Amino acid sequence: MSVVTVQLGQCGNQVGHELFDVVCNDAHGGRRKAYCRYSTERFFHRTPSGELLARAVLIDMEPKVINRSMSEAARSGRWRYREESSFSQKQGSGNNWANGYSIHGPRHREAVQDLVRREAERCDRLAGIVTMMSVAGGTGSGVGTYVTQCLRDAYPSSFILNHLTWPYDAGEVIVQNYNSVLTLSHLYRLSDAILVHENDTVHEVCARLLHLKRISFADVNRVIAHQLGAVLQPALTGDSRGAYSPNPLGELVSSLTCHPEYKLLSVCTIPQMSSSSMAYSAFSWPGLLRHLRQMLISNTKMEEGIDWQVRAPTVRSQEALRRPGFNTSLANLLILRGKDVYSAETDAFQDPALYTSWLPPQEAFSVWKSQIPFNKYERSATLVSNSQALLKPLDNMVGKAWNMFASRAYIHQYTKFGISEEDFLDGFASLEQVISSYTQLC
Repeated sequence: MSVVTVQLGQCGNQVGHELFDVVCNDAHGGRRKAYCRYSTERFFHRTPSGELLARAVLIDMEPKVINRSMSEAARSGRWRYREESSFSQKQGSGNNWANGYSIHGPRHREAVQDLVRREAERCDRLAGIVTMMSVAGGTGSGVGTYVTQCLRDAYPSSFILNHLTWPYDAGEVIVQNYNSVLTLSHLYRLSDAILVHENDTVHEVCARLLHLKRISFADVNRVIAHQLGAVLQPALTGDSRGAYSPNPLGELVSSLTCHPEYKLLSVCTIPQMSSSSMAYSAFSWPGLLRHLRQMLISNTKMEEGIDWQVRAPTVRSQEALRRPGFNTSLANLLILRGKDVYSAETDAFQDPALYTSWLPPQEAFSVWKSQIPFNKYERSATLVSNSQALLKPLDNMVGKAWNMFASRAYIHQYTKFGISEEDFLDGFASLEQVISSYTQLC
């Protein structure tokens, strides 16, 4: 089954381009035929001449980033975007969610829907749609939210996964917290799952693990694409050694978002290191899984600097809430790729103390495996977690937005495009409920 990606705004288009580059390199780097076939069918349309065309729709209100993405893909000589699968204008959204959602989105609805429809019809079987966007600006967040709303109406039975890039806490745009509140509060009603990457965390990976001196957005996007590829590339579910999962989005959603109040997913992958260090490093499954489990319970973003003092509670109860620094999970999906993968013992991730008391561990934990090494790593482990991992950044973002709203800062920039103060209050109320639900997870 195939996945259609909808790349929105500057960030969404840049991350999308890096993702297709990663999966193309991975699938066609001397891999097994079945793996290559499943990956190609999932992400690309192969023409009679053998050319690979990305199953993607590119949307931005300015043409610069789209043009660059399309030309770089064509120059790679391995794959390219379809020329007629993009939409752009000559005027952006001015980092204003309301401008993107209320003006640009409705104005270009038919054109965008037609592009997505045509791409979906090229799929023999549609697994679902992945939208990729930032929550900080105007086009990615505002137009992206409106497009997601249209997709939900047009494809009510299809899975929709929103991939969101969270802005730097120090600030990229003065109104980024407003845009984030409005985006998340709307997507929570529309999406089946919301997978979040935090720019601050990815930047730290670039600095401390990859040892990059001058970190660019391209570096950040490559790390995000690596982690997304580790999630979306073919793998076998459970202990099956047969066919690859036919519907990755369906499996992902059913494994992790069993309750509509809990849709926020975080992801981390180990190991991650510079290419110069890779040749001198060796990893075993026990070591990788021990580190990854401790990263999960202590909510540590990287394998470097893990807090080993945090321990899981001995019983599931209010003790979990009182345990300082402990990260309670609703559900976890572990994806293992590489050599001797079927020898990896994953029982430690089924510890009932890691999970909420109202969901049995056998239903809260899933594992996918592939014997194919991913992106040059002989062994790698990726954890997609529906847990309290995003609680702190979400609470921080809502708090900053509320402080601005209390002083009515920049509100007029939104009301002039039809977004009222009541819309803000609805967004705050929605996310406060999400924060409360995750806080009480035990």
